[in-house]
Amino acid sequence: MNFIIVGCGRVGAELSFRLFKNGHQVVVVDNDQKSFNRLHPDFRGRTVEGEVLSSDALERAGINKADGVAVVTNSDTMNAVIGHAIRVHYPNVKQVIVRNYDPAMREMLEAFGLQLVSSTAWGAERVQELLIDPSFRAVFSAGNGEVEVYEMYIPPKWDGLTISNLLDGCNDTICAALTRAGRAELPTQNTILKSGDVLTVSATLEGVRSLRAKLQEGKEE
Repeated sequence: MNFIIVGCGRVGAELSFRLFKNGHQVVVVDNDQKSFNRLHPDFRGRTVEGEVLSSDALERAGINKADGVAVVTNSDTMNAVIGHAIRVHYPNVKQVIVRNYDPAMREMLEAFGLQLVSSTAWGAERVQELLIDPSFRAVFSAGNGEVEVYEMYIPPKWDGLTISNLLDGCNDTICAALTRAGRAELPTQNTILKSGDVLTVSATLEGVRSLRAKLQEGKEE
């Protein structure tokens, strides 16, 4: 696939090399030639120096044939403007992803209807989870961490109870899978839990808090 990365900061350079290693055609656009020094020595994609707000730079990068564009400059405002312009003037581009750095600017980016990734919000969410309880391991994050998929271990005190017992009163929580002795299955509300089971749940932060509280209830003598 053909991808364009607008902005060759630390995020842009890392993303460009990852895409290249996975066999994609990558073009990196930046207005500062020195920025390309951040690219990995083994990167073999193209670089285009030019004003990132200019249609000329984007067209030299091959935007008319691009499958996706990631706009990852260090300016949220610029990312919003560039992302919106690409969506309006280049409807052939299937995916336009923009970076959000300052959480205070997130609503502005969302107002443009852009698909965004907020590294600050996502990182803060993950650190908070690990501080609260590292026994709940997040294995997938949707959006910017508002909903995540967790793996959790069933303690001995919940042996013999059902998933319905566990999830009762836990809003914003859905059980996606249960793994027992290395074999996964799609459980029902009546599935009986066993100590050592690994339960995969999809939940908001509030939902996983409720689930932690329920597990603590089950541990009480």
